[in-house]
Amino acid sequence: MSSSAFAALPTVLHPKEEDIQMMLSAGVHTGTRNSDKMMEEYIWRRRKDGLHVLNIGKTWEKIMLAARVIVAIENPEDVVAISARPWGMRAVLKFAHYTGSQSIAGRFTPGTFTNQITKQFREPRLLIVTDPRTDSQAVREASYVNIPVIAFCDSDSPLQHVDVAIPANNKGKHSIGLVYWLLAREVLRLRGTVSRTSDWDVPVDLFFHRDIEELKKNEEEQATKVEEAAAPAAVYDDAVPDVDAGAFTGEPVVAAPEAAQWSAEPVAEAAAAEQW
Repeated sequence: MSSSAFAALPTVLHPKEEDIQMMLSAGVHTGTRNSDKMMEEYIWRRRKDGLHVLNIGKTWEKIMLAARVIVAIENPEDVVAISARPWGMRAVLKFAHYTGSQSIAGRFTPGTFTNQITKQFREPRLLIVTDPRTDSQAVREASYVNIPVIAFCDSDSPLQHVDVAIPANNKGKHSIGLVYWLLAREVLRLRGTVSRTSDWDVPVDLFFHRDIEELKKNEEEQATKVEEAAAPAAVYDDAVPDVDAGAFTGEPVVAAPEAAQWSAEPVAEAAAAEQW
């Protein structure tokens, strides 16, 4: 992708070729068959199969903007990342762990931002949402208490009460994990924790959702491999040929009598037949 696509960004914030390749391989640009009126400016084109393709250049620009907004919050704990979608729960927890923010993975309890009586009551200054449609309750309550919202929006996502929309595929586990990883890395770079010249030592795989069933299968396979490696190999004794005792005592071994020559009998019978 040419540098002219990121003319609005400083040269330091331009993406590397590796970043673009990762976004393409994770399917960040893949949208849905439907599109929202407000998301038209983020859609590049529509494929023959009906799927909309998002503009990755704008996705990168919005990730940079969102990172600058997050860094502007002095206390990292005033930022809350939310994901009711199972694919984004692990990504939200890892994002909160590395950036020092709070996270709500799973069902959002109504009244968390508005009802002070509830035990889970919180007063964040910034909200990060994985899907505006799935997390609509959190977005609605944030609008009641004037909390700015950063949301990962697909081609069909509603943008009501969303302040910073990051166009990305929010329905794939690899896409969600990669976008959260890029956002966390940029936040740490702006804070000065991670250098821009070196790679972040945290792999992207930590942000990907993992199925419990798949993990159990992998653990069982590894356990069987370990058991097979630890089990002693079966030893089969080679058949030892019988050896005459005389070979060990030094006594001469008597040779067996030669077998009778069976070819002689038919010759004798033939001679007798000629006499008749």
